[in-house]
Amino acid sequence: MKSILLDKYGKKVILLGNEAIVRGALEAGVGFSSTYPGTPASEIGDTFSEIAKDANLYFEYSTNEKVALEAAAGAALCGVRSMVSFKQYGLNVSSDSAFPLAYIGVRAGMVIVVADDPNCWSSAQSEQDSRYYARLAHIPMLEPSDSQECKDFTKIAFDLSEKFSIPLLLRTTTRVSHGRGVVTLGKIVKGKKRGRFNKDSIRFRNFPPYIMETHEELHKKLDELRKISEEIDINFSLNEGSRNNLGIVTSGVAFNYVMDTLQDLKLNLPVLKLGMTYPIPGDKIRNFIKNLESILFVEEIEPILEESVSALAKDVNPELKFYGKKNGYLPRSGELKEWHILLAISKITGVKSQFNPIAQKEEYKKLSVVKRPPVMCPGCPHRASFFATKSVVGEDAVFGGDIGCYILGIYSPYETQDFVFSMGASEGVIHGIKKVSDQKAIAFIGDSTFFHAGIPGLINTVYNESNPLIIILDNRSTAMTGHQPHPGVGITGMGEKSKVINIEDIVMACGVENVMVVDPFNVKEMEDAVREYLQKEKVSVIVAKRECQLLAIRRKKREGIVIPKFGIDQSLCDGCGICLYQFGCPAIFIDNDKFFIDKDLCTGCAVCVRICPKRAIKAVK
Repeated sequence: MKSILLDKYGKKVILLGNEAIVRGALEAGVGFSSTYPGTPASEIGDTFSEIAKDANLYFEYSTNEKVALEAAAGAALCGVRSMVSFKQYGLNVSSDSAFPLAYIGVRAGMVIVVADDPNCWSSAQSEQDSRYYARLAHIPMLEPSDSQECKDFTKIAFDLSEKFSIPLLLRTTTRVSHGRGVVTLGKIVKGKKRGRFNKDSIRFRNFPPYIMETHEELHKKLDELRKISEEIDINFSLNEGSRNNLGIVTSGVAFNYVMDTLQDLKLNLPVLKLGMTYPIPGDKIRNFIKNLESILFVEEIEPILEESVSALAKDVNPELKFYGKKNGYLPRSGELKEWHILLAISKITGVKSQFNPIAQKEEYKKLSVVKRPPVMCPGCPHRASFFATKSVVGEDAVFGGDIGCYILGIYSPYETQDFVFSMGASEGVIHGIKKVSDQKAIAFIGDSTFFHAGIPGLINTVYNESNPLIIILDNRSTAMTGHQPHPGVGITGMGEKSKVINIEDIVMACGVENVMVVDPFNVKEMEDAVREYLQKEKVSVIVAKRECQLLAIRRKKREGIVIPKFGIDQSLCDGCGICLYQFGCPAIFIDNDKFFIDKDLCTGCAVCVRICPKRAIKAVK
């Protein structure tokens, strides 16, 4: 973190792309930052959280992305430069307010960072290309390709936002967010932390009969920004004038793959690199393509540039041939890799590489890495919650899944996530199932997710009278994205103590009559609670409350508490396998038909002791 706050102009440091975005914000004079954590954007908020006091700015982990965007908008409307960051689904959540914000505009610069996740490394539900949002919401978008551009583009985004009184989108993808690179530092600017909201009946009129005028003004801003896109040096071309009939249009991290590929093939093809992908520089593109015979489009994830440039080509080069995602030269899903591009260029030009991209592709497929599903950590309280619930209801119930560590319950042996949609959706979908079905129905939802989007769904089940069992998995943290705090733990993003908001109090305030708080490590108590509440005629809620085991282990080590270890008494074990095959503890393994516990993995949760029917698992020294 020292590099982020280093005030040495011109010094070169190595930064993660997400860290470079924070550094760019500091050099732009940011005064307010908000987020709801979501990978691959999480490090932006985490970095702000660590440096906020030293940097003399305000930071918060908001309850969800919509609130985070609204808070940042409020700061920008008061003249304080602000940044909000989230992953691609967060932009979905915030879109209700992001769209009208473009109409209303801002006073100070406001940057909305959205990190897309090609290949779904940390996003289970879908591969989403957020560039469509820029066009849909009429919000300009910049796309950096490395850490240096992350810093530089952030500063440019703030300046353009403030100049045109419009929020700007900064879009990254996983390899940009999580790649490290050399960054040349600029000067940190002390930004405003305090401002004032000025009433303006002319400006805040994004409603009939004035909405059309506001919309028209927004298009005028975009027209001016389109002119800027023709001049700004983040849109540039390389190797123009080279005697080649094939050109390449690219953006983001794909630009790096293109340049590596051209070096491997020893080709000098003209390349147009777009750092501003909305609005696009029409004249610059027309000049680039007018004398070419064909174009290869290299971009993640959807063929957005391909569609935009194809439309422009009709006027200046109607015979131009296009290669890209639409005709199968590059994949429509997953991350791009250099061999994808090498294979496409070799196929188009006939130029062969010194190594065979097809062979590389086949070798990649044949890598002898064992494919295995991710597992919950040893001692995870969610494992105990799933085990206890499944032991009561068996395979018969419908299990509603949600977003968090507990999404891993989809895998064997738990299989307690029959569907996963979005944050908070478990309750809404399970409610619909209960309204049309007599099946037992259980919704699992995490603590941070409950604060994020679970309260409206719970109120709906009460108001519209369905009777699912909702199990809130409260592990006292936003664990999946890095253990960020939430309203239930009483610590803010600035590290300050705050009021603890108890989930069970909210549940009762929503009108739920059947509420119970249970420690899931007490398996029998958890089983009894599930058994009782499944019989209720009204919606019931069990709050399975137990600290994330990773946090618990760290806390115990700090406090000098001895963590117990367990082993299996072979004279008592009958090989039933409940501890491994049903409970699925990753610290338990089988060797020569005998079960053992790996002491290095055991975290001392003792759940295995409680579920062993032969009492064969005991504490060891």
